[in-house]
Amino acid sequence: MALSREAQELLVRVGPGTAMGALMRRYWVPILLGTELPEPDGPQVRVRILGEDLLAFRDTDGRIGLIDQFCAHRGVSLFFGRNEECGIRCPYHGWKFDLTGQCVDMPSEPAESNFKAKVKLTAYPCIEAGGLVWTYMGPPELQPPPPNFDWLRVPPENIFWTKREQESNWLQAVEGALDSSHVGVLHRYELDHDRLHQDAEGPKFIKADTRPIFFTAPTPFGTAIGARRNGDRDDRWYWRMTPFIMPFHQMVPPYGDNPTGGHSFVPIDDENVFSYSFYWHPTKPIDDELRESMEHGQGIHSVNIPGTFKPVANKSNDYMIDRKAQKERRTFSGVAGIAQQDAACQESMGAIQDRSRERLGTSDAGIIAARERLLQAAIALRDHGTTPPALNPEDQHVRSASVLLDKDVPFDQAVREAMIPGAGTPLISV
Repeated sequence: MALSREAQELLVRVGPGTAMGALMRRYWVPILLGTELPEPDGPQVRVRILGEDLLAFRDTDGRIGLIDQFCAHRGVSLFFGRNEECGIRCPYHGWKFDLTGQCVDMPSEPAESNFKAKVKLTAYPCIEAGGLVWTYMGPPELQPPPPNFDWLRVPPENIFWTKREQESNWLQAVEGALDSSHVGVLHRYELDHDRLHQDAEGPKFIKADTRPIFFTAPTPFGTAIGARRNGDRDDRWYWRMTPFIMPFHQMVPPYGDNPTGGHSFVPIDDENVFSYSFYWHPTKPIDDELRESMEHGQGIHSVNIPGTFKPVANKSNDYMIDRKAQKERRTFSGVAGIAQQDAACQESMGAIQDRSRERLGTSDAGIIAARERLLQAAIALRDHGTTPPALNPEDQHVRSASVLLDKDVPFDQAVREAMIPGAGTPLISV
């Protein structure tokens, strides 16, 4: 059943004062790659997140601040200010703000004035974890523990991150990542030659059975989604199990002993989203050859225009579509690369898809379940102040999995055994 317009509006709007925006502000949210703030007193970075225009900087002591981008005096952008001596100094009149947003100096005011003590910008706390900078934008008294996702618990050499900007609402990106049925169609030929899919049995099951049966289950972390296909024998199924971790995290089921991937789809505003995409391995480093292949767009990564997070293949150039490659079955869509194939489809829906017109099938069960989970959590928080799911660090410790199971194993049992790992244990993967 298609979403009502009222339900869609609740789901897609994330700015201040919205129900979904309030829900997202209760979680730690990734806002930057750590490499974007490489050194103390280095250049500050504009950050637009959940519809708010902010400024991030690393101060003299190495701490990260996230404050309102605009000076409280006359509204000048502090992007043009000076990052020095544990604060950002406005270039216009020299007002200086520390990482708490407090004004600590006003060179333009009388020396005896205490006016600076009365001036404070909006500021949000930040932490670093897993190579990312995270912020919490909700009520200070309700700040949860730091994030504890499994991919944040490995050494730096075991994980690889990229970031790209997508011109669509955040929910379109999330729904695409939860849709296992499109892999056997849109990414069909990438299963043969993409480096992250080699030396694994999974691709042959996906290509042989393009009609997976979906199962879902509500969980403490959000929603478990299982796509069941024909397996290697008459008495076994091939399962791909995808966790949707509230409010916008997803993990791609693994292929063989390759690193496993995932995304955090962080809303910039209602019509744009950052995809923080990663591959990680729980028991071994990612070698240099594989890192280089990901830097060149293999797996779920994209190649960006230098100095930006905008992909080289983007909406303005029709994603560099190659009709000859499409006709010769080198790509199904004519667009090269998994990330850009997804972006082409999701951005083509428009900035905000009109879900009141969609016709959903049985393969959309995971998407429907994730929407329901989000709606329930946002409404419960708005109407009753109910604590959102997945704030407990232990609830976040979950993995994706791909596995061959006897046909008599129930889905709920498979979820418990395959998706809830012990620390440092190998991936469950085919």
